Amino acid sequence: MPVAAPAPRRLRRRAPALLAVLVLAFLPALPSGPLGPSGPAVATAYAATAADPPTAAVSTSEAGAGGSITVTGRGWRPHTLLTLLICGQNMIGGTNSCANGDGRTATTDDRGAFATRLPVAEPPKPCPCVVHVAAVAGPAAAADAAFKVAGHPVAPLPQDVSAGRLAVLAQPRLTGSSGLLTWFGAPPQRELTVTVGNLGPVPAKDPVFQVGTSHGVFAPQWDDQRWRGTVPAGRKAEVRLPVELAAGAHGDYLVSLKYGGRLLVEQPWEVGRPWGVTLFWLLLCIVVPSAVFRIGMAVVDRVRPHRPGAPAGPRSAPDGRRTPRTPRTRHARPDRQKDRHQDRRRDERADEHHRQPGTGTGAVPEGAAALPWFTPDTAPSTTATERPPSKGS
Repeated sequence: MPVAAPAPRRLRRRAPALLAVLVLAFLPALPSGPLGPSGPAVATAYAATAADPPTAAVSTSEAGAGGSITVTGRGWRPHTLLTLLICGQNMIGGTNSCANGDGRTATTDDRGAFATRLPVAEPPKPCPCVVHVAAVAGPAAAADAAFKVAGHPVAPLPQDVSAGRLAVLAQPRLTGSSGLLTWFGAPPQRELTVTVGNLGPVPAKDPVFQVGTSHGVFAPQWDDQRWRGTVPAGRKAEVRLPVELAAGAHGDYLVSLKYGGRLLVEQPWEVGRPWGVTLFWLLLCIVVPSAVFRIGMAVVDRVRPHRPGAPAGPRSAPDGRRTPRTPRTRHARPDRQKDRHQDRRRDERADEHHRQPGTGTGAVPEGAAALPWFTPDTAPSTTATERPPSKGS
């Protein structure tokens, strides 16, 4: 009697066949697209349009300022914030040619479409005009729709004389130095040196750059400068552009360079303080008050009247020598006036003494008795007296 095979071994042999039958049975029930919060249909629709660029359209091709139009779009990313602007000159100059104050925003739906009303406003640049739609966040995406603003001037588009795409190839630098005049407040000057390369298929002839300088949180002040020369296609050239600040400028500045509406470089510039101006003001505050004070004192000495009885000039001694004059005092007290009166009387007595005979050159006044004057040899001695005669002599 044959022995039967164990049951577990038979099950292991039939397991692959049973698994294949189960997979074929449940395969029609599986979803044919990816699942998500928006459903398989939305994901399939977005995948179908992801390869196509986004589009924008307007309800009417012409309208006057003050009206409104409906702007629609398809092929955008779902739930994306967009900006809508009316721009002149086909937006060649960037958003500077758009009516930014009258723009609107819109958000796409689950399918990447939108529809919103946009008021019609005149852009700062002449037409041809477009309605520009651009994504605010995420990967760059934009679309334009042709539109005409009724009554707005129309002008031909500016010609691109450079016709080249320039890019910076080396680190920019500021060359030059400040002189003595800059130390006294003259405008600081430098030269921005940049090595650019032409990435376009045609040469760039006499390109126009925008050089801007900014200080702190203020926006740059742009200045258009044309570089005379040609950058051949696929070649590079060194461009030198002058940069100048206002008189008396000092601190940290930032020099920026733009070409074709695109920022190329930003170079910091530290400008020293003009200490010569500070020194000039310090000297002015010291010299001018001193000069005014001296002039005022001289005027006061000229216009101040002389006091009665005061000598007009220095006195002369009898021997011809000049004696210094007593200095004047502005606010003399009564006791000082009395002292000066006594000094004057003492001087008068001294003058009389000098005028007497034998003591000076002065003559004896008439009617005055002459006093006996002695010399050291003839003067009577108070110690030597004649002895009385002795007795019997």
